[in-house]
Amino acid sequence: MTGPYKIAIRGAGVTGLWQALTLARRGHSIIVVEQSTEPFTDACSPWAGAMLAPRCEEESAEPVIRELGMRGIQLWQAAYPDLTSAGSLVVAPARDRTLLDRFERMTEGGSRLDATQLEELEPDLIPRFDTALFYADEAHLNPEAALHFLLNEVRNAGAVVQFGTGETPDGADFIVDCRGLGAQDMLPTLRGVRGERIVVRSPDIAFERSIRLLHPRFPLYLVPWGEDETGANRFMLGATSIEREDGGPVTLRSTLELLSAAYVLDPAFGEAEILSLGAGVRPAFPDNRPRIITSSGYIFVNGLYRHGFLLAPVMAEMVAHYLETGVTHPEVFIADFGQR
Repeated sequence: MTGPYKIAIRGAGVTGLWQALTLARRGHSIIVVEQSTEPFTDACSPWAGAMLAPRCEEESAEPVIRELGMRGIQLWQAAYPDLTSAGSLVVAPARDRTLLDRFERMTEGGSRLDATQLEELEPDLIPRFDTALFYADEAHLNPEAALHFLLNEVRNAGAVVQFGTGETPDGADFIVDCRGLGAQDMLPTLRGVRGERIVVRSPDIAFERSIRLLHPRFPLYLVPWGEDETGANRFMLGATSIEREDGGPVTLRSTLELLSAAYVLDPAFGEAEILSLGAGVRPAFPDNRPRIITSSGYIFVNGLYRHGFLLAPVMAEMVAHYLETGVTHPEVFIADFGQR
């Protein structure tokens, strides 16, 4: 396998765009086809929190997610100038300190901060929290801005992007299917996992890095999304993980839980303004691990679960490497189509 090839990519969410960008920059002829008529209207990508936190994810995910995720951050840093590489924090109320201790045991690469060190990073967390875990090499981004950046870069790299069509053109050497749940009819074990989020703004809150609040009932993560047109800071509060495949409105229960947890993190959220509430449905296989499934010129890239932004660039790099050398990652690639 060498190339260059004519490659058709199905789906223009974060996974498909990273495939298109990586393969186009390596000299392949790329066309992207997307069912929706407008960019990102049917994708789950805009609903992501976009925390690039492979070390924190290790608390509940397989080690391969950390391995791939660290490479994913490197690829974002090389490609996207607006990535915020400020690390991430994990905190817990004093009464739930055992949760923080367990989180520290389950993850690698974090450092334990005392109150003075925590105040230097995020002074607004003091005095409610007097210790935290800090993962210095993690990052975050605004998903909507990043998606539009990727779309422009894909076009600048010479790829053709067609919206409003799901039909792949004739003559492609390979088809890379990145449709997420849209490929459910061909990948019967694929399921949807609903994630709900709230976006708020406040001129009184100034967190600079993503923060996880550990709580026995209402865990929360917060991602700063920068200033809006009024100069107020925007924050994404998320996210639930519910075994449902509908992306409808956020439930009252989820709203109460997320906002209650935000208030625990900083009571100043009580005066924040809600900008949007919404839910996306993320594609996942039964073990929540990503897959690259190859079969006679057809390649599925799917099952990125809650790690879409983290893993999309490294999945693209692996597909490009496979097309050029035939080399595969043993924990990600599946050659037997019957195991999909």
